[in-house]
Amino acid sequence: MSRLRLAILDLYNGIPNQGMRCILELVEQFADVLDYEVFDVRAKHEVPDLSFDIYISSGGPGDPREGDGVWEPLWGQWFDAVREHNAHSANRKFIFFICHSFQMAVHHLGMAEVTQRRSLSFGTFPMHITQSGAADPIFAGLPDPFTAADFRRYQVVQPRAERMQELGATILAIEKDRPHVDLERATMAIRWTPEIVGTQFHPEADAEGMLQHFSRPDIKAEVIAEHGREKWINLITDLSDVSKIARTHDTVIPSFLRRAIAVLSPEAEVAGRL
Repeated sequence: MSRLRLAILDLYNGIPNQGMRCILELVEQFADVLDYEVFDVRAKHEVPDLSFDIYISSGGPGDPREGDGVWEPLWGQWFDAVREHNAHSANRKFIFFICHSFQMAVHHLGMAEVTQRRSLSFGTFPMHITQSGAADPIFAGLPDPFTAADFRRYQVVQPRAERMQELGATILAIEKDRPHVDLERATMAIRWTPEIVGTQFHPEADAEGMLQHFSRPDIKAEVIAEHGREKWINLITDLSDVSKIARTHDTVIPSFLRRAIAVLSPEAEVAGRL
């Protein structure tokens, strides 16, 4: 059985983070089927070529509408190349976008407004599944709403219906409903095509690792100082509940990978590896 190749596009610019650790741990669960390689997009201007079968593009810091004038055009050229390949080849390639990458993909294709939030979204929040999302394989088995980790200063809002329709894209999830706040609910997940999908939240976030991280005395003190004790307590409570972050972690990206592998390497499914 031939092995599949997966490229991980690291957009964290060399900044220590939990996201890359979580992505690598999820991918390594499929080590009997997948070989992977990491590309340091921002710090080293590395982007993968089209020899890979599956791509995961990470979250990252900063404004998703800006860069250093080198790495973000390279990233856009890579995204366009995959889309062009998929438009003309039966052997499609799969992409999953996370947070910063999700915002970049939306901005690159002019699908919605990407704006700075009034305040940092920090913690765990309910996400609401749309009618399209209810039938999407990445959310299979998740309740509506489901809980996800969300850490971002920017947001995707005001989706452009005509552009979305032109691209064949559908909204899968939206931000929690806050009737007392006069702000539009952000778009939290989009499927571009059967092969390309992404979320503005962090589905890779693992409850155990986050619980250890936010329980550290220095991190606890920092969170309480910046966001208040109630925010820290709610975060720890959600991380301790196996029906929340842990369930999202175990569902979204693994479902994406299982589907990609089943399409690209049906013999893996026949062999019982999935």
